Amino acid sequence: MQATAYTYDPNTREGSVLLDDGTPVPFDAAAFDAGGLRLLRPGQRVRIESEGDGEKPRITLVTLQTL
Repeated sequence: MQATAYTYDPNTREGSVLLDDGTPVPFDAAAFDAGGLRLLRPGQRVRIESEGDGEKPRITLVTLQTL
């Protein structure tokens, strides 16, 4: 699934993404670390993986979107 980076705190490595429908979804440091990134800037297009459906999916991976 694709999303747009919305917030990111380099100290905690936590942040949030915006889904294509505009819904903000938070991610934790484990999801950020799983993607192997060093930095994330708001507005970057990212690929995410999540588990759970419904109103509160849990993001398990955040990485840069590549073609």
